[in-house]
Amino acid sequence: MRHHDRPEESNGNNLRARRVALDTHDQLVVITRRDSPVCRSEGFSAHARVRLQTGDRRIIATLYQIDSELLALDEIALSESAWERLQVNEGDLVHIAHPQPLDSLGLVRGRIYGKSLGREEMHQIIADISAGRYADIHLSMFLTVMAARVPDDDELIHLTEAMINAGDRLRWPRDIIADKHSVGGLPGNRTTPLVVAMVTACGLWMPKTSSRAITSPAGTADTMETLAPVDLDLDQMRAVIEKEGGCVAWGGAVRLSPVDDMLIRVARLMDLDAEGQMVASVLSKKVAAGATHLVLDIPVGPTAKVRSSEEAEELSRRLHSVAEAFDLKLRILITDGSEPVGRGIGPALEARDLLAVLRNDADQPADLRRRAVRLAGALLELTGTAEQGCGEEMAESTLTDGRAWTKFQAICAAQGGLREPPLAARRHEMAASDAGEIVSIDNRRLARVAKLAGAPGAAAAGLEIHVKLGDHVDAGKVLYTIHAETAGELNYAREFAETNGIIKIA
Repeated sequence: MRHHDRPEESNGNNLRARRVALDTHDQLVVITRRDSPVCRSEGFSAHARVRLQTGDRRIIATLYQIDSELLALDEIALSESAWERLQVNEGDLVHIAHPQPLDSLGLVRGRIYGKSLGREEMHQIIADISAGRYADIHLSMFLTVMAARVPDDDELIHLTEAMINAGDRLRWPRDIIADKHSVGGLPGNRTTPLVVAMVTACGLWMPKTSSRAITSPAGTADTMETLAPVDLDLDQMRAVIEKEGGCVAWGGAVRLSPVDDMLIRVARLMDLDAEGQMVASVLSKKVAAGATHLVLDIPVGPTAKVRSSEEAEELSRRLHSVAEAFDLKLRILITDGSEPVGRGIGPALEARDLLAVLRNDADQPADLRRRAVRLAGALLELTGTAEQGCGEEMAESTLTDGRAWTKFQAICAAQGGLREPPLAARRHEMAASDAGEIVSIDNRRLARVAKLAGAPGAAAAGLEIHVKLGDHVDAGKVLYTIHAETAGELNYAREFAETNGIIKIA
């Protein structure tokens, strides 16, 4: 028995901190021995919520227990996220106790039965989430109740404001700060880095913070990370902006609306993309990043996230309503979402597409270029940088003469260095069984194939599509190529693709 195993040496409800390099993402987790005298005396059991304190720092964590001597009786192991939040050193004494009851959970339960959430109530809920007081089951309950009964405009404004206030808020020494966002649901629609390069080449400032994938094979941050570092802290982000006027950084690394990232992690597990959460998620990050002018892309198609023009118009109305409450100038483009944009689906494959556009390669994906130019042109017009009707011409010129490519290289260098996207170790071609015309492409199932292949976790994984709607193909024509790092993932993706009608030919 080690000397720490003697229960008489423990000090009340104090346990000694152990760092065990346990990665739980942003979940705060602690581990003790099941026979720990402190746990027995307090009645702590596995999966209990516990409050830890050292000095004036406190966290709420989920307790797990072991029946082994990996830990001493007076030790408590902390996950990396808990260790960083509590800021302890090896062997420091940590006080463990029962947490205070969460009154805000009663507010969430009340909404299940039809009660709306006022400003103070919403702020109380989000403050508790931000402080780590909600377990995943509580976050799931909040997400579900907000999805099942769509919040009204006032609730959305309260939610957005509370999410902004829970994190940092950037202030910039310029009156106009540009931003752009797509609501997603369209594979390969990686226009953001292109728009940043074009508008900053025209003199605008665009401190772009982007998310990682929620339910898609790649988020903008995932794609950009194959080209340059994206985990910039606030000081690093400011330095890049002041030097180059633009950046593409992961929003979670700079604590802009950090509650959003906590909710996104659970929403991803639930495979849930609710309209209300989408509005608050998008606009809270934009306002927190200091944006004053925002262009927003809503792709509409039968297998996109937004499936009808009526749904797009209602989403547009709600976005305008919330944006107006925060003095955010907003222009929304409702675009074609009937098929993927570009060729690549997956972080590295999408990165290769945008590099082809920036470099003016002969085989660049023309549809990706057109869409990015349209969005950049709208942003140049919204900010007054270009006259109405002249924005696209101004944006296109930055690609044609190479200014956008030069600016993108400079931004990547400022963020830590431009790198070449990785290549997958394995590939499999999916060919047409019959000749005919491509009449439909299922975006969601294509995205599913890319995810089964390993995207976005394996950056080189995904798929490369070789056809567009309306193309005539012969039997045996390769429709798309699956990219994977492992044989198992390649087989999973291939089997799904072979048993689902993803691309229809008539």
